[in-house]
Order: sequence, then structure tokens, then C-alpha cells
Amino acid sequence: MKLEDFDYHLPEELIAQVPLENRAASRLMVLDKATGEVEHHHFPHIIDELEQGDCLILNDTRVLPARLIGEKQETGAHIEVLLIKQTEDDEWETLVKPAKRIKKGTVVSFGDGLLTATCTNELEHGGRQFKFDYEGIFIEILEKLGTMPLPPYIHEKLDDQERYQTVYSKELGSAAAPTAGLHFTEEILNAIRAKGVNVAFVTLHVGIGTFRPVSVDNIEEHDMHAEFYNLPEGTAKIINDTKANGGRVITVGTTSTRTLETVAQNNDGNIVAESGWSKIFIYPGFEYKAIDGMVTNFHLPKSSLVMMISALAGRDNVLNAYNVAVENKYRFFSFGDAMFIRPQKKGN
Repeated sequence: MKLEDFDYHLPEELIAQVPLENRAASRLMVLDKATGEVEHHHFPHIIDELEQGDCLILNDTRVLPARLIGEKQETGAHIEVLLIKQTEDDEWETLVKPAKRIKKGTVVSFGDGLLTATCTNELEHGGRQFKFDYEGIFIEILEKLGTMPLPPYIHEKLDDQERYQTVYSKELGSAAAPTAGLHFTEEILNAIRAKGVNVAFVTLHVGIGTFRPVSVDNIEEHDMHAEFYNLPEGTAKIINDTKANGGRVITVGTTSTRTLETVAQNNDGNIVAESGWSKIFIYPGFEYKAIDGMVTNFHLPKSSLVMMISALAGRDNVLNAYNVAVENKYRFFSFGDAMFIRPQKKGN
């Protein structure tokens, strides 16, 4: 399967630069995965799409304010550091700009010395390992000095940092938001629960690799980045009970989907409580074992995420829906509109 098979034309002006004032004001395209038919709604319509006995699975990860601007201690040169992964208590893998200025032993100061970092290793592709020194609690210092690491296609300043967090975010650790969840409000979630839909949570910490493009022509040669996930026992029980009772499992976002399908692949199709690192790559031909439908956003051309939803709803259906979205001027990517990939109704 070729990379070009997952391309589509997207005018740059359709890339949403700022979130809507009201989370739930986004549009919602409904794509019937069986027929390929498309419907146009607004996001609160998701309540009508869910049925009593279904379960809705959300990713409760919380984005770290992981972008730090500091100064090289020797020269005062401005340095940008993006935290990627904690390797030990105070050691982190990072991406640095400009990386060429940071060698092993270089010290960077943030917030007039409130936080300092010493480079302990030089990694590839602009990566650097840092050991951080500070007094107090690291996350409190990070929340004071850091900002949200917005995707590279967003060029506008984010006035309210919480708009890049879901209303149910809890577990700190992501380099990016699980953006399909940004549309949900507490009111919508309560209305979904009131309808008899079980709402449950998994955690998958989104890595910076989610923004890395697929760079091979033959997509089967693509090497997926690893991301940490946790599926708790209570969520496993809800999913299994839903399936046993004939209900549908609906995930919110590709991250929740990745978590469930990783667990299912690891356990012969069964859902169990499990933590680990996922490198699963889902593209057409993949057999979904855990989920029936998905709430998602509109993804970048030729991305692994377009491939994932094409595996669920069919490549032709997905690309046709994306072209319809462009024609109807939907808003794309992280702060954009939503899509619901509709599964069959129960009993059909």
C-alpha cells in the first residue's frame, strides 16, 4: 500500500488555528462505515448517535506544559527545550532548538535560575538528554514556566492553556492533547450517562512522534513510535460487559482506539487490565478486535491517523468524506471539527 493512497487536498485556510469559544460548538460529520454515507450535524448530536448499553471510552491523559524557553548559561543565547520523555527522576529526553548550540555539559537556565538543566547526552534529530536541578516540586515549576507544546501547524498563540486539555484530563504525561476529546463538555458527558451509556477511561500518553510524518513510500515499512498506555481493571470490565450484553464499544480518538486494540492484539482479542508501551500500526487490512465506532478529528494528509480510520471505515469512504469536508469548509486538525464513524446499530 502506497503513501500516496492516503493523500487529499487541504487548503491551508481550513487548518483551525484557535479553538472555538464553546467546546461543543464544533461541527460533527457522521460517516456511516457500512455505506459511506455522510451527514452534517453539530457536536451535541453525538448524544443521539449513542444508544443505551453502549460504552464510551475516553483518554484521560493531561498535556504537560512541556515547552520551556531558557538561556544558555555561558552566552545568554535563547534556547527552546521541549520535554519528550522522563527517563529517570530528574532526567528527560528533549528536543532542542537550536540543537547545535547544546553540547554535553552545557547548562541552560529557565526563569532566572528557578530551573536549570545540564545536558548529559546528545541524541539524534535534535534530541538532548537533560538533568534538571530545582528546589520544590518539578511539576509546579513546570506549570509556572512552561507553555503548551502546540502542534507545528498551529501558528496562533493560545490564550487559555486549558483549551488544549480535555475537561476530564487527569494523568499528566502527554506531549500533545487527545484532540477528539476537546469537543466534550461536562454537560454532554452527563447527558450521555443519563441515556444509559457507560463512560470509562484509559490513559495513553501522546508522544511527539504523533506529529512525525510517514516518510516511506510503502507504508508497511513505517516504524511507529512507542507510547505508554494503561487500561484499568474497571474499564476492562465495562468493555467486556458491554460486549457480552450486545452493546457497542465507541472510542473517543485514535489514542483510546490505539490502547484498546493494543490490549486486544496482546490477548487474543480479549480486553484485560494492562499497562505497557504501544507500537501498534493500524492501516487497511487490520482487523479491529475491540471497537465498533469512533469519535475523531480530521487528520493530516498521508498520516498514520488517516490510515487508522481508513482501516475502520474504508479508505474510499474516508477520503470521500474528507473531500466533502473540504467542500463544506470544515475546520481541520487539533482545534477543528469532529467526525463520528458510525457503527451498525444493535440488532443489525
